[in-house]
Amino acid sequence: MSPTKTTTHPAKVQYPSVPPGLKLLRLKFRVLSAVSSEWAFKAAWEVFTTPRRLPLKAWEAKALAHATQYWAQAESSRVAYYEWNPGGSRTVLLVHGWEHRASFWGHMAEGLIEAGFRVVAVDGPAHGQSEGKRATLVSFAGAVQAVADIIGQVHAVVAHSFGAACTAGVPVRFNQAAGGQLPRLVLMSVPSSTRNVAARFAELLHLPPSVVQRMGRFIEEQYGRSAESFSLLEGGRHLPVHLALLLHDHLDPNVPFAEAKEIVRHWPALEFRPTTGLGHNRIMRDPNVIKQVVDFIA
Repeated sequence: MSPTKTTTHPAKVQYPSVPPGLKLLRLKFRVLSAVSSEWAFKAAWEVFTTPRRLPLKAWEAKALAHATQYWAQAESSRVAYYEWNPGGSRTVLLVHGWEHRASFWGHMAEGLIEAGFRVVAVDGPAHGQSEGKRATLVSFAGAVQAVADIIGQVHAVVAHSFGAACTAGVPVRFNQAAGGQLPRLVLMSVPSSTRNVAARFAELLHLPPSVVQRMGRFIEEQYGRSAESFSLLEGGRHLPVHLALLLHDHLDPNVPFAEAKEIVRHWPALEFRPTTGLGHNRIMRDPNVIKQVVDFIA
């Protein structure tokens, strides 16, 4: 008796459904765009510059338990920042990304403290305990600048994602009273250009090109420079940094790995160390990454 022939079919791929809130937002922008590109732009800009304040996790509270909170005055609002190990020999400034806060650096701060560093971390505007409801590249960089001007000589900056784009793209100026040179800079999961960030935002909300172009014109009107001039592709290699390191994960779902390679092509002196399996956020608290950062800035 011959065996029965069976046919196997590939398993059906299950894609995550679009959240109802995102569906409504996309519908809103489709209607607004049909009525007025200017109305759609204003609504899109508000979404683009308004971070959510996410609930504090238990490990974040633990991270802040041994820190002292201070305040700095930025251009239009007060900025909270935190200090660990004030007697440390050299200062490391930590700059978080979009919808994060200083406490997200808890694991990194612990590793740096064990290595003898004084550690300072800032809450960006409209993030953490800092004042405000909205944040832009420029206002975020202004907040970091306000803290940098207070804390004295900075040996190293470690910055993640949006915070890295602000710090290196605007850019923030460090150690201005001592020549303006920053000994060490570590960038993590940073987008290569504002153009790419805008494209991802437009794809998420299904914005028409006219709205994205209006956002670009608005930035130029506000700051007297093109949106792309804030890009690391434009300015990274010109930063007054002695040594710079880029860490980026192959599987980062938020900022494609290809953007890291693009930054490296435009910044020949940048040291690049790819990671695998850490995504966009876990790279900040991975023990091996923390060790690499400590060794690099030592």
